[in-house]
Amino acid sequence: MSQKVEKPVLSGQRIKTRKRDEKEKYDPNGFRDALVLGLERAGGDLDAAYKFLDAAGSKLDYRRYGEVIFDVLIAGGLLLPGGSVSMDGESPKTNTCIFNASEDMDTMRNFEQVFVKLMRRYKYLEKMFEEEMKKVLVYLKGFEPQQRIKLARMTALWIGNGCVPPSVLLVLVNEHLLKDNLALDFVLEVFATVKQERGVTSLVTALKKGQLEGRLLEFLPLNRRSEEVLAASFASRGLAELLRLHRAQASQEARRELTAALLEALADERPVRDLIADTRDMAQRHDIPDHEVVAIIWQCVMSRGEWNKKEELLAEQAAKHLRNYTPLLAAFAQSAKAELALLAKVQEYCYENMSFMRAFSKLVLMLYKTNVISEEVILKWYRDPNSSKGKMMFLDQMKKFVDWLQSAEEESESGEEED
Repeated sequence: MSQKVEKPVLSGQRIKTRKRDEKEKYDPNGFRDALVLGLERAGGDLDAAYKFLDAAGSKLDYRRYGEVIFDVLIAGGLLLPGGSVSMDGESPKTNTCIFNASEDMDTMRNFEQVFVKLMRRYKYLEKMFEEEMKKVLVYLKGFEPQQRIKLARMTALWIGNGCVPPSVLLVLVNEHLLKDNLALDFVLEVFATVKQERGVTSLVTALKKGQLEGRLLEFLPLNRRSEEVLAASFASRGLAELLRLHRAQASQEARRELTAALLEALADERPVRDLIADTRDMAQRHDIPDHEVVAIIWQCVMSRGEWNKKEELLAEQAAKHLRNYTPLLAAFAQSAKAELALLAKVQEYCYENMSFMRAFSKLVLMLYKTNVISEEVILKWYRDPNSSKGKMMFLDQMKKFVDWLQSAEEESESGEEED
């Protein structure tokens, strides 16, 4: 009796195991054939094509073959490595695809809607599409010039509507795509189309979102990678706004780099003459003007101080610390603009660090006595009508010193007149 019971149980287990092992064979060609037949029946009508794709999702395995859907809608069939379309199978290719469409923006926008609606209907396709685009863009060299333009325009629309992130363009920074300006021409078409379709604000936002504004040079061929070539290329497509954004980002990076290098040199207690030479070299290489350099020096030098908590001792301690670096400050405070920038930085520092509020006049006096800041600049600052960053309090501190400067100035002028 027990044997009769065992046999069906064992047999049932074997049958169950067999069913588990029977996985449906991966058949992208078969899936493509079904897709191509349905799209061909739409006869180029994109509304009919979308209705077919919408309904087919309940019968065809979109989760498994999402990549194939996008291959077919972009290139008409299965994309092979390198960018050619596979011609194996019964129905290898459809004409209802981006590469076979007209390149005018009305047609491109109609195709955009097919993608948007399809991904809204089947949300899991969104992530697949991002991965698909990374693959398709790597195949760029294998496409015809007109196909690249269509793909660039569609990419602009997809970036604009959020179907793909702007950072997807970084896959173009690939040696075989940089040659012959393929990557550069593609991103210029993308950027110009985003600007045309959504405006310059959306374009700037997209670049910032993709953290591309500081990486535009990377899209140029290695043997032509220069600011001049970048400027000419972007200006030729009316993208001057992006150049300004790029330069601002590059300038910010350069200032960060200079700050880090200076902090490291100060920590190593390098001689001041070396600090001057190295800072000058880096500032010239990155085109950082002296009025910005002197503000960075002040910031770095003051960050190295360990300040006494007693306010009455602080001013003398800070002045003593600064005296070590007055030759460094003086080397870059060679113009009235640079001196004013330094004075503004001292004011800002004393205002933002409450314990330094009463030290302002002593620090300025020390910078005057060591020939870092001139009396003309101090008087200009004093007479400038603004009340920013605690200036009214600092004006009171400076009054006696300024009165003395003004009387000395008047005596000097009257002495000249007598002569």
